[in-house]
Amino acid sequence: MFDLKSIQLDKDYLQTLSAWRRDFHQYPEVGWLEFRTSSIIAKFLHEWGYDVKVGKEVAVGERLGVPEQKILDEYYELAQQNGAPQQWLEKMVGGYTGVIATLDTGKEGPTIAFRVDIDALPITESEDSAHSPQQLGFRSKNNGFMHACGHDSHATIGLGFAQQLMQYKDQLIGKIKIIFQPAEEGVRGANAIVESPLLDDVQYILAMHIGTGIPKGTFVAGTDGFLASTKYNVTFTGLASHAGAYPERGKNALLASAQATLALHSMPPHSDGVSRVNVGILRAGEGRNVIPSIAEMQLEIRGETTEVNAFYEEQVEHIIHGAAAMYNIEATIEKVGHAISVPSDTKLAHILAKAARKTTIEEVIEYRNFKAGSEDATFLMQKVQHNGGQACYSIIGTNLAAGHHHERFDIEEDDMLSAIEIWLNTVFQIYEEL
Repeated sequence: MFDLKSIQLDKDYLQTLSAWRRDFHQYPEVGWLEFRTSSIIAKFLHEWGYDVKVGKEVAVGERLGVPEQKILDEYYELAQQNGAPQQWLEKMVGGYTGVIATLDTGKEGPTIAFRVDIDALPITESEDSAHSPQQLGFRSKNNGFMHACGHDSHATIGLGFAQQLMQYKDQLIGKIKIIFQPAEEGVRGANAIVESPLLDDVQYILAMHIGTGIPKGTFVAGTDGFLASTKYNVTFTGLASHAGAYPERGKNALLASAQATLALHSMPPHSDGVSRVNVGILRAGEGRNVIPSIAEMQLEIRGETTEVNAFYEEQVEHIIHGAAAMYNIEATIEKVGHAISVPSDTKLAHILAKAARKTTIEEVIEYRNFKAGSEDATFLMQKVQHNGGQACYSIIGTNLAAGHHHERFDIEEDDMLSAIEIWLNTVFQIYEEL
C-alpha cells in the first residue's frame, strides 16, 4: 500500500467545488424534497464508478415529517423542470431522496463511511446587494427555501471527496461508503437510513459540519454535547360556536393550546443535564366572534442526554392531553423529528486530528464539548458503535456572513477544500493505525 505523507489539493479545484455549491445553492430543497440535489449527486457518483443506491434501498426505516403527497408531487415536477437527471429522479418518487455510494476495492480492509447532509431550510433568502449569493448571481431560485446552514457546501464536500478519492483508487483497501442524507433539518432523515443493511458492515463513520462558530483555519476533530431532541406537531380539536349567542356550546381549542404552551414552558429543569423547550408556532381562530375549534402547535424539546430528553417526552404527553381534557377537547400528537445524544470516539478523533495536521489547517482541536444544537447523524454513529466500530463528528471552521438559519447566511468556499483534504488524509491515517 502506498504510504501517503500528505494529500493537499490544487487550489484550482476550488473552481469546480464553487460551481457545484452555487448550483445547489440556487435550487435548495427541504427535507424529503431533495429530488434535484440527490439525482444530480447520484449521476456524478455513477459516472465516477461508484455503486450507487437510492430510494427505498437507502430509506428503509420510518420517515418522520414527510410532506403531504401534493407537495411531494409539486417539487418532483419542479426538479424535472430544473434539470434533474430522469434516470435517478424516477427512483426517488415519494420523497425517497437519500443516496449511498460504495467503492469496493476488492481488497481486504476496513469499511469506512462518510456522511454529509444535503437539505435546505424554509427561509426566504436575503436580496440585500451586500449578500454574496445575491451579488454574484446564485441566490435561491426556489421561493421560500434557502441553504442557510451550509448543507449545500456539505453536499459539495461529499462530491469533491468522492471524485478526489478515485485518484487514489489503486492505493485503497476495503470499502469506502459516502452517505448523502436527506432531511437533517428537523432531525428526520437518519432515523430512516440507519436501518438500511448498507450500513451493517461499517466499522468507521465520520460526519462533518461547516461553521457553528468555529473560526476559519480551525478544525475540531471530535465532538460531544449535541442535544437529544424531539419535534412535535400537535392539533387541538374542539367545537366552534358563536361567541356572543352560545359561548357555553363551544369547546375552545385556542385556550387549550395556550394553556398547554404556558405549561410546556414551565417544565422544571432536570438534575441530570440541561434541557430546552420551545413552542415555535401556535395558530388558532378564524374570527373574533367565533369560539376556535382548531389550534395547531409546533414545538421541540431537547435534552443533554437521550435519557433527559425521554423524561421531557413523557411530560409533553401529560401536559398536552391534560390541557385538552381541561377544555373537553381532543389532542393529537405527531412526532415529526428525533435525535439522540452520542459522543464521538476519542480514538477516532485522535486519528482525524493527526490527519488534519498533514493539511494546511492552522489549528487542530482534538476534542470539544458542545451543548448546542442537535444532530441526527448520532443515529448512524450509535449503530456503528453498537456494532463494535468507531464514530466521530467533526467541525470545519469558516467565516460566516451571518449565523446559521439566517437569511444572509454564507460561508467562505475555500474551506471546502480543507474539509476534503482532511477526509482524504483520514482514510490513509486509518490504514496506518490498523
